[in-house]
Amino acid sequence: MGMTMSQKILADKAGLPQVSAGELIYAEVDMVLGNDITTPVAIREYQEHGCTEVFHKDKISIVLDHFTPSKDIKAAELCATCRDFANANDIKHFYDVGAMGIEHALLPEQGIVAAGELIVGADSHTCTYGALGAFSTGFGSTDMAAAMATGKCWFKVPAAIRFELTGKPREWVSGKDIILYIIGKIGVDGALYKSMEFVGDGIQYLSMDDRFTIANMAIEAGAKNGIFPVDDATRTYMKGRVDRAYKEYTADPDAVYDETYVIDLSALEPIVAFPHLPENARPAKEATGIKIDQVIIGSCTNGRFSDLAVAAAVFKNNHVAKNVRTVIIPATQQIYLDAMKAGYIEIFIKAGCAVSTPTCGPCLGGHMGIMAAGERTVATTNRNFVGRMGHVTSEVYLASPAVAAASAVCGSICTPDML
Repeated sequence: MGMTMSQKILADKAGLPQVSAGELIYAEVDMVLGNDITTPVAIREYQEHGCTEVFHKDKISIVLDHFTPSKDIKAAELCATCRDFANANDIKHFYDVGAMGIEHALLPEQGIVAAGELIVGADSHTCTYGALGAFSTGFGSTDMAAAMATGKCWFKVPAAIRFELTGKPREWVSGKDIILYIIGKIGVDGALYKSMEFVGDGIQYLSMDDRFTIANMAIEAGAKNGIFPVDDATRTYMKGRVDRAYKEYTADPDAVYDETYVIDLSALEPIVAFPHLPENARPAKEATGIKIDQVIIGSCTNGRFSDLAVAAAVFKNNHVAKNVRTVIIPATQQIYLDAMKAGYIEIFIKAGCAVSTPTCGPCLGGHMGIMAAGERTVATTNRNFVGRMGHVTSEVYLASPAVAAASAVCGSICTPDML
């Protein structure tokens, strides 16, 4: 029986010739990731179990990105715990304020993750790295503690769903619209503990940033991971970033999939996910005219350079509407610098936006954009649960950077072609 891309990676990392869906395996990991919220819990578990030495100081990443720069004393103490542990264990990939970025943008940018690798992280959106052809998935802080000590982790091999992407997306349609459409089609549990494998001739029209966005939100469909095959765009992205050999995997012709969906990208239009689930995806035109109070452009989903470029194109010669707060959050320091060199930061400021240092901040209701009762935000983030970004009566509408920026200008939800 043939194997999927994900199953092949897991088999190799477990030292097995073959694995099948549902099988329990013990596999070696290439990178263990944690952030300022999840790592302190892992450190406590690590220490309580008598662990004294990490399995590999170069294969652990700790990124202080959620509540940083520290918003209060508790956040500061969490960061101090991470800082002390990283220093004591000489952790190579430790990123603090001024050097850090949002973890799932930072690790690919810095070449810390690569094709064919097995990456685990104490953050649900660790699935982002599947865009590079890696098997990457989120897990708990206790698992992180065990992985830091042993370099290994238990897995149940996932079954898979095949998504065949065809055609070329039209203007203003991005990876965010594609994944929101897919989640709207299959639901937030439509890929529960399965691998979402993306294939098809339509992939050639997707930038790496589009692919990162799609893989990032695989978890919003309940998936164990999302993964793309390696192509020239992937190799070009990794060239000059990844300093080690990597392996490319392709699915066997007879690989078994629970379901197959064919998605014609040329037929898609800008999508907005209404409160309070990502599966409440509708064409953006159905949200036209809904008044908003805030726009957030950033996060591990849509804070990359191309996202800022699209937002800048919309904001150029336009201004944020009265009574709409707009916050732009570059996902890494390098993206911030590149956006500054490209003139985007000036465009944002002249348009009436606030520009933040890299942080997850408002996405999880941390800081830099919390809502009051009854307020509405259009966000390029990944979740719009009840109370996710503030008061329980506030609302989050998920959208692409293009729709978010246009909505900031309109003062209500709209698309760029409506300006």
